Amino acid sequence: MARVWTLVGTLLLAGVVTLAQSDSAQLSGLEQRLTDAHAALDRAAGLSAVDRSSLERELRNLEDEVAYLRVKSRKGERIDDRETRDLGERIDRFVQRTNDRNYNSSTSPGTSGPSRGRVIPINTELDVRLQTPLNSGTAQVEQRVEATTMVNLYREDDLIVPAGSLLVGYVASVEPATRTDRKGKMSLHFTRLTVDQRSYDVRVSVTQAIESEGVKGEIGKIGAGSAVGAIIGGILGGAKGAIAGILVGGGGVLVATEGKDVDLPPGTVLRVRFDSEVPLDLSR
Repeated sequence: MARVWTLVGTLLLAGVVTLAQSDSAQLSGLEQRLTDAHAALDRAAGLSAVDRSSLERELRNLEDEVAYLRVKSRKGERIDDRETRDLGERIDRFVQRTNDRNYNSSTSPGTSGPSRGRVIPINTELDVRLQTPLNSGTAQVEQRVEATTMVNLYREDDLIVPAGSLLVGYVASVEPATRTDRKGKMSLHFTRLTVDQRSYDVRVSVTQAIESEGVKGEIGKIGAGSAVGAIIGGILGGAKGAIAGILVGGGGVLVATEGKDVDLPPGTVLRVRFDSEVPLDLSR
């Protein structure tokens, strides 16, 4: 019987040692990841003071969590595998974000790096195809509006906005045509641009509503490029020019001039202008 208990004790001790070794290996892995995190932060020479302070604070918090697990291990307490795995993944994400920020700051516009195509300059104009049907007689303020870019937008040799990128906005104001004022009015504000599954805050206003021959007239020309600042759709793909009976005034207000409501069916081409510079993160 004594030999049985001795064997049981030996097995239990072996199990405890194995668990302790496993915990030690996991902690060593976390500490190596922290070393990598410090190295990434040390390499990030181009960060702003605000970004660096934020990252340093985050790294200290990660260090504290690893130290807490080390204390638990020394006390003989079991460390949960999921806890160490999640912490390791957070440290890895920290390293990746730090490297990304350092890359973007070191290749920002005005440097000699490959970032010349990473900004949509202010006053850039391009044409987008309206996806949302709009009519000043039925539209509601704050109604969501979607449009897609018609052609690739280039800056020099860099593709910065591919054709088909999504532009999202809303109806900022609307006035239906009435018996006394037979000119329907509507203004649209676009506030979000999605490029390659990444979204950016933008300020984009409408400068013209353009009649188009439709998708069939544009097939084969969607890949055409343009220098930034050039007006690109419209002159491509069979656009016929400004829609008769609709003028665009100050602030991007669309006004019906023929005693009716502003009517913009899906497929209408809108020429839009970026009213602020848009830095793009194109790293992949």
